[in-house]
Amino acid sequence: MALTGVTKNISSSGVLFTAEREPDLGGPIEYVITLNHDGVQEVNLRCIGKVLRSERMDNGQNPDPRRFQVAATLERYEFVRDR
Repeated sequence: MALTGVTKNISSSGVLFTAEREPDLGGPIEYVITLNHDGVQEVNLRCIGKVLRSERMDNGQNPDPRRFQVAATLERYEFVRDR
């Protein structure tokens, strides 16, 4: 299942992002991070990790489709090249 999210924070050991659905805690996760999105050439990283925590976001009165904040490890990655 593919979902779209927004990265909030990233480091060499993990990532924090928002998502539409709550993933399985402790389960494996594969995600793609796009770097240099507004630049001349995007760089995509395919990352593998596991879900550490997930919290429901409450933003008051306006419903947000990305309603979960998810923390995941970054255990492996590879560059994804355009074909």
